[in-house]
Order: sequence, then structure tokens, then C-alpha cells
Amino acid sequence: MAEKETGHLEIEERGAVVVVRIDGGPRQVFGPDIAAELETLVDRVDRDPDIRAVVFTGTHPDRFVSHAEVRWLQEGGAAVPAVGRRGASALARTAYGVNKASAALAPALRNTPLWPAVELESLHQTFLKMNRSGVIFIAALNGSALGLGAEFAWANDLRVMADGDYFIGQPEILLGIMPGGGGTQRLTRLIGTHRSLVAILEGKPFTPAEALAFGALDDVVPQEEVLDRALELAAHFGARTKESVAAIKRAVYLGGSMSLEDGLHVERTEFLRQALSKEGQRLMTGYMADTEASGELPLYSGDTFERAIAEGSVPRTQSEVSAR
Repeated sequence: MAEKETGHLEIEERGAVVVVRIDGGPRQVFGPDIAAELETLVDRVDRDPDIRAVVFTGTHPDRFVSHAEVRWLQEGGAAVPAVGRRGASALARTAYGVNKASAALAPALRNTPLWPAVELESLHQTFLKMNRSGVIFIAALNGSALGLGAEFAWANDLRVMADGDYFIGQPEILLGIMPGGGGTQRLTRLIGTHRSLVAILEGKPFTPAEALAFGALDDVVPQEEVLDRALELAAHFGARTKESVAAIKRAVYLGGSMSLEDGLHVERTEFLRQALSKEGQRLMTGYMADTEASGELPLYSGDTFERAIAEGSVPRTQSEVSAR
């Protein structure tokens, strides 16, 4: 019998940024231990108003996350009789209902055929929490990532990867399966339907340069600079209002895949909530006051726009600050 892999997350708090080093054991795989710790972490940082960004990187010298622990996948599949599409759909919907109803109910199903579907649904919900959260999640890929490792990277908001002889992609078809952690959906949204389809059908990963050119990565830097570059992005995007970040992410990630009419409804809902918020009202009132005081729109005045991008919100004019 194959040896069970174990893993954990090493968490370091640096003010408003949390650095998480993924330790997937000697083979750097993603198994149930990491999935459980990731769920706990995402819930915690989402609730904490002082945490603005999370940066994930790997402890392995050349791998971000190798892929899912294959034994975890194989044993989960072996625990359930083969089913057709309708049966698989019923399993998935039941697992969704279990997770939706009560997190306390899920462990009672651990030794039942439903458990693999419950675990998969729980992981999907963790990734979706990342997509709905006001926290900026950044994958600092210090090396290669395949399968679930790539899917985890796609679930982050930003991705920085080491330049060199590394790769990232979805090879599941080469094991007679397919992506199950969101790869067919998130990669498609990043790089387009046809390019995603061909890559997943072939099972061939992208080089860092290819992934960057296709839009699957945000930056490629020397390996020794990956974490520092990710921390720069964390500080930059983490300076924005956390509630606005969450609203924008929900509108883009969730509304962006709906029909135009439904997507616009999501946008209106999120906009109204932010426009009525204390922070939104404070910043808009200040902007109007500065306009009246200077006779010019602040975003068209001097270096105000550049400062706003750097600081995360439109700064008050010097005359207003001095008058206080």
C-alpha cells in the first residue's frame, strides 16, 4: 500500500499580510490535511479586518505544489461504485447540500461512500470563499505546479511564478481522469475556451513564459525574487478598502460568468452596498470637498491620481489637510 502523505501550512503574520508556506511533505503534494488547514485559514483571514492579503508559497526548493495526493484521489474514487453522469450529478448535489446545511454534519459521513464528494465540495467552497473575500490572495509560485497545485494557483487573485525550468498545468487526462478542483472553469476564464480546452486535452503544462503570455500569470521573475514580488503586490492591492475588494471580486468572479442581465444585477447590488457604506461615503464626501476647495476634480489635479493608485484611495488635498 502506498504511504500516506501528510502536509501542513506554516503561517507567518507580517502586519496586514500573512505569508503561508505550503509544506506538502517530501513530494510537496496537496492532500486532505492541507485542504482542512486552508479552509480554517481562509475563514480566519476573511473575518479579520486587519488582514488585507495572503501570500502562498512552497517549502520545496523547486515546487509550489506538485499536484494532489494521488492516493487521496484514488481511494476516494474506489470508495464509491461507478456511476453515470446522472448518478455523479446526484452525488455532487447531495454533497453540496451537506456542506450548505451544516459543517458539523460532514464528519459523520467520513466512512460512507458520500465522503469523497463531500471533501471535493468542501475544497470547492474554500476556493470560492477566496474568490468572495475582501482579502487579496497571491500565489508566489517558487517552482512547478500541476493538477490541484495549478488549480489552487488559478483560485488565487494574482500569480507570480519563478522563471526557469518549471511548469504549470493540468495533466489529469494522462491519468484517465480530468481536473476536479476548478481547472476547467478557472483556467478557461483566465486564458479563453479554446486554449484551455487544448491544454487540458493534451495534458501538457505551460512554461512560465507561455503562462504569462496567455494571461494565466501576472508576472515571472527570478526564483529568488518571487516572494518579494508577491509581497509588493500584496502591499499594493491590500491598501484598497477591504469591503470594496470583496464586492469587486464577487462581481467579477461570480457575475462575470452569468448572463449580462444577471451579471449587471450582481454589480448593482454590490455597488449600492458600497455606495451606502461609511467608507464609501467618507471618501466621496472628501472628494467633493476637495473639488470645491480647489476648483478642479482631484483625479485631474497634479499627481493625485498616481498617489491614489499607490496609496489605495484618493488622498485629500494639502489645503484641506492644513485647514483641519
